[in-house]
Amino acid sequence: MAVLTYMRPNELSLGLPLMIRHVSALNDSPEETVSARILVIDNDPAASAEPVVSRLDHPLVSYVLEPEPGISAGRNRALDEAGAADLLIFIDDDERPQEQWLVPLIRTWRDTQATAVMGRVISEFQGELEPWVSAGSFFTRRTMQTGTPIQVAAAGNLLLDMKQLLELRVRFHHRFGLTGGEDTHFSKALVKRGGRIVWCEESRTTDFVPADRMTRKWVLARSWSHGNSSTLVDMHLATGTVGRAVVRARAGFRGLVRVVAGTARYTYGLLRRSLRHQARGLRTAFRGAGMVAGAAGFAYQEYSRDD
Repeated sequence: MAVLTYMRPNELSLGLPLMIRHVSALNDSPEETVSARILVIDNDPAASAEPVVSRLDHPLVSYVLEPEPGISAGRNRALDEAGAADLLIFIDDDERPQEQWLVPLIRTWRDTQATAVMGRVISEFQGELEPWVSAGSFFTRRTMQTGTPIQVAAAGNLLLDMKQLLELRVRFHHRFGLTGGEDTHFSKALVKRGGRIVWCEESRTTDFVPADRMTRKWVLARSWSHGNSSTLVDMHLATGTVGRAVVRARAGFRGLVRVVAGTARYTYGLLRRSLRHQARGLRTAFRGAGMVAGAAGFAYQEYSRDD
């Protein structure tokens, strides 16, 4: 299991003991034949996560420093460190496993023999959401029946079959290390090369949402960024000059449609004094603007840093 972290020692210190509890129970279970361990991959040059791991001093937890900036480098380090392991499970440093987590992921993998299995991530907030954000239901995540095939997956609660992955020769592209969207690119490339991703409804982690992410400003910036990165991902996966041109044109058109439709819905919300229509409309418009910018070749580095 790999925990990627960057300058979040407090969040990591809360989640690691819960992860250890799950891994220990899995290793001790007479019904399971797997042997699991936890690897903390620190992408902070100052090694801010190292004291957290040292204080725990647990035999199931090891630590490595990945000096290359960007989340793609950290995820690829996890793939390399997994070596000959059968499975690799990703969980983020600000996530905490719920009561059901590891076992349902592994059970779903065994039942489906999928290349990847994605579990649920449920948001937990530091205080009350702004009314505008709450009205938009922006933190409500998808839910579906276990075993349902999906075409794209986030890497926050994700199991990977390493043998299949090595055969498909899919890795996280450095192009998206600082822009975000590395997991979108990875999962789409996996499916494009013949891999399968399925959903696991029973596997659940909690995503801790800090106060600075519970605002209208953050939601709109995130939506713009996602629109931008999704377009860049599709362009990168396209084949040939003509293929990329088609994706660029399609993304630009769809982005403009979103801008117009989102603005119209926002205006309707103002007239009807509906916070939901205002919020959903404005977010749609911002995502569309990000798509247009991506089609024009602009790449927003959401995770840029000075190191």
